[in-house]
Amino acid sequence: MSDDILEQAARWRGEGRRVALATVVATWGSSPRPVGSTMAVDEAGAMAGSVSGGCIEGAVVHEAQKTMEDSEPRLLSFGVTDEMAWEVGLACGGKVQVYVEAVE
Repeated sequence: MSDDILEQAARWRGEGRRVALATVVATWGSSPRPVGSTMAVDEAGAMAGSVSGGCIEGAVVHEAQKTMEDSEPRLLSFGVTDEMAWEVGLACGGKVQVYVEAVE
């Protein structure tokens, strides 16, 4: 996990903002970010870091905001088959799991 992402999360918390961390915990096949990649999200949707290079981050931000509201961690799974990957403009299929938790 990158120190600057954690530092940004700490700054946001210090400003009184709610914050969640999203971390890639598993990948199969093609994945834009490796296991351990992290993204911090604040209550307004500001982001630091990345868990996907953009293709699933909107959904992760949405789930992170839910996590900030109810303090319930979430394990998110995203995937695309090899066949579907070509249809959506990706070179190959893959799966990624992202763990989202509120920073208290």
